[in-house]
Amino acid sequence: MEYHNPVLLTETVDGLNIDPNGVYVDVTFGGGGHSREILKHLGENAKLIAFDQDKDALENAIDDPRFLLINENFRFLKRFLRFYGYKEVDGILGDFGVSSHQFDVAERGFSTRFEADLDMRMNQKSEFSAFNVVNNYDEKQLRSVLSQYGELRAAAGMARVIVEARLDGEIKTSEQLKKALGRFLPKHRENKILAQIYQAIRIEVNQELEVLKEFLLQTQEVLKPGGRLSLISYHSLEDRLVKRYMRDGQFEGQPEKDVFGRVEVPFKRVGKFIIPSEEEIKENNRARSAKLRVAEKL
Repeated sequence: MEYHNPVLLTETVDGLNIDPNGVYVDVTFGGGGHSREILKHLGENAKLIAFDQDKDALENAIDDPRFLLINENFRFLKRFLRFYGYKEVDGILGDFGVSSHQFDVAERGFSTRFEADLDMRMNQKSEFSAFNVVNNYDEKQLRSVLSQYGELRAAAGMARVIVEARLDGEIKTSEQLKKALGRFLPKHRENKILAQIYQAIRIEVNQELEVLKEFLLQTQEVLKPGGRLSLISYHSLEDRLVKRYMRDGQFEGQPEKDVFGRVEVPFKRVGKFIIPSEEEIKENNRARSAKLRVAEKL
């Protein structure tokens, strides 16, 4: 199955500072590019455990005794590591967002390039899709989704128009949604605004920010001291959560100080964030908004 090049491949794997005898986790397996690179650095007694909730990713499973692919959401990281007998691991890699494959398969409904049913489910076993958000959410809920997750200034107007359009029947396809929102899509900015609308609905459908928070909170429990987190984000909402968690061990407010005024945090950041080179962006357009952050468990 065709998957594009993994983003920031060398930098992300280097960020793990791999121990050849260690246990590593790739929580976003996809096409398996990052996993294959990790395996090159591992000895015969090491282990790599990968997660992907998308059944399409199973076709890319690696035939290697050191490798295990779990067809589940990475929000269940700790549960499945314990199930397979791993209490602690040496490093965790994550490349968040939508895979190139998901964008390129028209019927999955992730891309603004194709006409498709309103779907956007990363887990195809889920019954909740973009159709449910667009057709069942009330105006206030729609406004909140579009404003929070799409950062759209016209969220209130868009929500109102969607609710009005539903009076003539269900909105089932991307073209119907585009037509309903036509007044908010000026030709010179249509693609950018549509991308924000799609992002908002997709994040809601897949609970992406809640999942990311649940995952991050588990990392400090399952990483060994000295273990590394190497995480790629694609939009500011994700990156803000990753950045704050790596810095403070929490998502809001300031970390607590001890009686001596010292701040106790679970991680130390390793270097500055890394973005792809112009050359990589030219070869792989998906990389253009990627931001890699690395942290080490204290």
